[in-house]
Amino acid sequence: MSDKPKRPLSAYMLWLNENREAIKKENPGIKVTEIAKKGGELWRNMKDKSEWEAKAARQKDEYTKLIKEYEANGGSTESAGKKRAKSSKKPAKKSKKKESEDEDSGDDESD
Repeated sequence: MSDKPKRPLSAYMLWLNENREAIKKENPGIKVTEIAKKGGELWRNMKDKSEWEAKAARQKDEYTKLIKEYEANGGSTESAGKKRAKSSKKPAKKSKKKESEDEDSGDDESD
């Protein structure tokens, strides 16, 4: 499935990719996780996100076209849906500790 188009980035991710270096420069020695947190704060406080939302919308439109072409050429999106489906739960197994307690209590009763 290497030829399947990748999903487009969100407006936030487009903005963060563009501004990650600036955040690093403003906060020297900051960790990767802290960059994401700081970026989230800055994004939430941003007043005008229209530029990034427009870029994300253009990428989504392009992605939609590519997916239609992919499916028309014999590609399938079914496997992507299967990844997200929840698997059926198996019956819970007894823990080893619980099993040993059961065995110990069973031995006492047989004596």
